[in-house]
Amino acid sequence: MEYTHVVFDIDGTLIDSEKAVLKSLQKTILEEKGIKKSLDDLRFALGIPGKVALLKFEIEDLENVEEKWDKYLMEYFEEITLFDGIRQVVQELKFKGINLGIITSKTKKEYEHEFIRFGIESYFDVIVCADDTLKHKPNSDPMDKYLQVTGAKKEEIIYIGDSIYDIQCSKNAGVDSALALWGTEDSDEFNSTYKLNKPKDILDILNKPRIN
Repeated sequence: MEYTHVVFDIDGTLIDSEKAVLKSLQKTILEEKGIKKSLDDLRFALGIPGKVALLKFEIEDLENVEEKWDKYLMEYFEEITLFDGIRQVVQELKFKGINLGIITSKTKKEYEHEFIRFGIESYFDVIVCADDTLKHKPNSDPMDKYLQVTGAKKEEIIYIGDSIYDIQCSKNAGVDSALALWGTEDSDEFNSTYKLNKPKDILDILNKPRIN
């Protein structure tokens, strides 16, 4: 069976936001807890909801501190860009009749504020945000939600992401995954179905016959 659904993570997969996210978190934690963390120390926060990341620092007022983090993120807004080749690949997938979706750890508010400005949201049919499920990546709930909404079969879907949480979410849901190496460094811990060096490689997967 061929893939008829290509589902994307956002941060580190569609948009290059890593430095902006980590710099703004670094500033937030320094102000709230008086702790100076390196950007590498904060990489664990990539790919999970903001509140989950803040809980690791024993932040109590999660709502206000997450808002502060979002405010600081705006200071680095100009550093956030679409990855090279993403727009063209998304357009070509849509032209081929592929169903496109997004599963993200962003809240709906963050999605609207941080992603829609890139002007490609209209290509995506189904968006699953952090507020759409009780449990989040690496749990299978976000992908289960996508399956429920679309009625797609698991073998029809490939999920493309840059973090271990994305790959584990796919695996836990019984769905194939592809690691976006343009947004992360390779590691043995990434047990994904495919590893992609550039966005255009997604098209190669769809063009290859699958043996099931």
